Amino acid sequence: MAEPQTLSPSTPRLVPPPVPPEGRFWRGVRRAMDRSAAAGIISRPLLGRLPLRRWVPQDLHSLMHYKGGTASVVAGVLSGDAVAKSAGIALGSTILGVSLLTDYRISLTKLIPIEAHEIADYAFGAAFILAPFVLGYAKRSPLAAAIHVAVGVTTVLASLVTDYRCQTGMHLGGELATDPGAIGA
Repeated sequence: MAEPQTLSPSTPRLVPPPVPPEGRFWRGVRRAMDRSAAAGIISRPLLGRLPLRRWVPQDLHSLMHYKGGTASVVAGVLSGDAVAKSAGIALGSTILGVSLLTDYRISLTKLIPIEAHEIADYAFGAAFILAPFVLGYAKRSPLAAAIHVAVGVTTVLASLVTDYRCQTGMHLGGELATDPGAIGA
C-alpha cells in the first residue's frame, strides 16, 4: 500500500480562488444576458425575415419597454400641452400594458404571444414617431415630442435586433411549440 504524499512548502497547490458571493445586481445582469434554453423558446420569424439579427436579449428589450413607456407617460404629464399629455399617457400606458401581459420572463402574466408583441413593437414605434406631427404638438411641446420620437426610434431599432423569446411556448397561431426548429440567428 502506497503512503500518501506530503506536499513540501515549495510545491505549488492547485486550489481554485474563492468565488465571491454574487450580488443581486450582477445576478440580474447575468440573467438579462442569458441566451441559453432557460431564457425561453425562440420566436418564429415574422414575414420569414424579422428580426434581422438576434443581438439584444429579450430581458434587456423588456426593460427598455418599461423605461420607454414610463418616460413617455412622464413626458406627457409634465408637458403643458393637453394633446401631448393625452398622447404620452395613452402611448406609454399601452406599451407598458402590453409588456406586462406578454409571454416573456419579465411580465405579470403570459397572455400575449411573443410574435404579437413583436408586431406591436413596430406599430408602437411608428405611433410614437408620428404622434407629435400627426397630432400637432411637435412645436407646442418640443421636449415631449422629442422624447416620444426617441422612444419610437429606439423601439423600432431594438425590435429589428431583439432575440425574441417566449416562456410558455405560446405562438401567434395559438399552438404550443416545444421545438421551434432552427430559424437562424
